[in-house]
Amino acid sequence: MRADDVTRAAGLALETLATASHLDWQQPAGDLAWSCWETVEHMSDDLFAYAAQLGPANPSTSTHVPFGWQQRRPGGPALTIFVDPAEGPAGLLQVFETCAALLAAMVAATPPDRLSFHNYGASDPAGFAAMGVVEVLVHMHDVAAGLGLTWSPPADLCAVALRRLFPAAPSGDAPWPTLLWATGRADLPGLPAQTGWTWDGAPRP
Repeated sequence: MRADDVTRAAGLALETLATASHLDWQQPAGDLAWSCWETVEHMSDDLFAYAAQLGPANPSTSTHVPFGWQQRRPGGPALTIFVDPAEGPAGLLQVFETCAALLAAMVAATPPDRLSFHNYGASDPAGFAAMGVVEVLVHMHDVAAGLGLTWSPPADLCAVALRRLFPAAPSGDAPWPTLLWATGRADLPGLPAQTGWTWDGAPRP
């Protein structure tokens, strides 16, 4: 996956979220224990963290770049990136857009064979781009459920993310439902929702 895929996913999310500025962002995000606000902060934090992992010229493949992090409430997401609540949804979306731009820029600028740490296994810029896209697409599903928005990302973007991170996922159903199944959020015909899952960020030939 490429920088343009990250930009595209984020742009689609921003278009959808921009329609919800008048809604209550403290509603739970779907089945998550986080609010919609916290979930968008988490999306931003992941995009930032993936960009950061690609930053060092000789990144570690065994540990994160050591930015500090915290939880603002018990059960909330552990984050480096927080948004001042006084800035409202507009500020939240500006931070999200900025973190997506950081990841896209790092994916575009980083040597394609650079490997850096992730909990699910060391990955390359294309892998971190795919991770960013999946974080956006899937957590937008959660946020859209909480805010009552319609969210159905393009099949081609879902398909390329599946191929990159979930190569063993079944191929007989549409890409978006399959991506939701692969991330434990939905059933597929004959396949119940997964209770535990990971992706495979290993570099591809």
